Amino acid sequence: MHNRKLRLLGKLLGANKWFFLAALLCTVFTVIIDFITPIVLAETLDYYLQGKESRMPDFINAWVDQLGGPEFMARNLWIVGIALVALNLINGVFAFCKGRAQSVAGENVSLTLRERLYSHIQKLPFAYHVKAETGDLVQRCTSDVETVRRFLAMQMMSIVNAVMMISFALFYLFRENVKITLISMIMIPGLFLFAYLFFKWVIKNFRLSDEAEGKMSAVLQENLTGVRVVRAFGQQEYEVEKFEKVSFDYRKKTFKLCNLLAVYWSTSDALSMIQSMLTLLACVFFAIRGEITIGTMIIFTSYIWKLLWPIRQLGRILSDAGKSAVALDRIDEILRQPAEPEEPDAIRPSLKGDIVFDHVTFGYESGRDVLKDMHFTIPAGKTVAILGATGSGKSSLVHLIQRLFEPNAGEIRIGDTPINKIDRSYLRSRVGLVLQEPFLYSKTLKENVGIAVRNPSEEAIDQAVSDAAAKQFILESDKGFDTVVGERGVTLSGGQKQRVAIARTLMKENDILVFDDSLSAVDTETDAQIRAALKKRSQDTTTIIISHRVVTLSQADLILVIEDGRISQQGTHEELIRSDGLYSKIFNIQSALEEEFKEEKSGYATV
Repeated sequence: MHNRKLRLLGKLLGANKWFFLAALLCTVFTVIIDFITPIVLAETLDYYLQGKESRMPDFINAWVDQLGGPEFMARNLWIVGIALVALNLINGVFAFCKGRAQSVAGENVSLTLRERLYSHIQKLPFAYHVKAETGDLVQRCTSDVETVRRFLAMQMMSIVNAVMMISFALFYLFRENVKITLISMIMIPGLFLFAYLFFKWVIKNFRLSDEAEGKMSAVLQENLTGVRVVRAFGQQEYEVEKFEKVSFDYRKKTFKLCNLLAVYWSTSDALSMIQSMLTLLACVFFAIRGEITIGTMIIFTSYIWKLLWPIRQLGRILSDAGKSAVALDRIDEILRQPAEPEEPDAIRPSLKGDIVFDHVTFGYESGRDVLKDMHFTIPAGKTVAILGATGSGKSSLVHLIQRLFEPNAGEIRIGDTPINKIDRSYLRSRVGLVLQEPFLYSKTLKENVGIAVRNPSEEAIDQAVSDAAAKQFILESDKGFDTVVGERGVTLSGGQKQRVAIARTLMKENDILVFDDSLSAVDTETDAQIRAALKKRSQDTTTIIISHRVVTLSQADLILVIEDGRISQQGTHEELIRSDGLYSKIFNIQSALEEEFKEEKSGYATV
């Protein structure tokens, strides 16, 4: 697990190595300049003004001697002032370059992660998406990616900065005075220990907070997606209570995380202040005794914060590192999911042949078969209808034809070619599927119909909507083809959505057309109109119609009746209504209801 995360992080950093290298060099220069400033002040007080021993290297002292020596510098302190201003200006330039390089690298990493996640999610098998929560996936692709970006853009160089500052400070302070340096380190072990404990607490609590946010996002997404159902059943109060529950859970866990941060910063502030006070008292004591100079006192009081500040910041760095580790783990959890395997040897044959189910058995879970020893043939170019109770396995059969799932036993062939040898993308591009609850985008009707192909022609769109019996209601809409439908087609009726989805499917070339109860929301007249147009449009297209409406099934060349995952009957409409079985029972029930409806309608007309 850790090796995978390190490899992933290594790839992300490697792709932006020049930006991180530039940030690293700028960090080194800013730290060096930051440490030089107190030394310049100390040199001015001790060497130039009091004539004590110099701290500067020989080449700088040689340059000062050429100007006129310490006396000249004491008379021209403006030179020191200009030097300090110049140092800080240069430091500002390096700080800007460091920040820019870090930001560019962080944004590049964020972009790479988002694109890689999105691309991988597209390649994940259908079975994964059936079980995954959309809100949680969105959380991982946005919030978790942002957590990683923030760490790389802000804290990566903080680690280098902290290590350099601690190393430089300890080296120079020990060189100046060992006793005061040891006194200045009394609180440091406690700060280190507290920072480590804080790191452990943050990792645990951030994971809980992040998962709680994912659940909250999932509930919100589910509610917004199903807003029509919520309104229809008057479940607004229940949904509010459900959201309040997950929202409160997220608040509770995040509040605990905030409390940890508050405790850490207040405690580390207190320890740092105590340590700073001890250092100042020690410096005053040794200065009074004449053991150190005023310049040394300035160096110690300046450098103690350069020692304490990075150690104090270590808690923030470690906490952000912990958050990033959790976020990276959640991201990697998606990337670890096996994508649909590549098929280098897959073929792209003609799909005009018979569809043969050769003793096929399939189940979503081990030991619970949905389809059991299915054995039948769908003749090429014919219309085959499927009837069965809810849960009998009708949609599962369609999933197998599109290779969204693979059968547990048996074989499916199109023509003489086993379906598992056909290129998966090619197969799905040639099999047109219209679902009972089609998904429409929040775009215009024209864009929704033409989305299946690149640069669709006006004539093709017009023909598709005509064949789908959708042209009339589209033209009667406010802006015709340019009418924008709501998200998931919420502004359209069920029948209108189904007809737009049928038109969209008809826009591409299909060898096989599957209607998975996708005519259920249209009236019988429109149903017949669509089926007639389909028959006229595609003489050689194999059509599979799943429906509970006998009138829809009756014109099919072959009707399959599925009960409990098995083919219980098959034949034409005339053959099946003459035999005892599920089909004749449903036919009799629907015929009786239709007669009763006609009698009632006739009675109302007479009145």
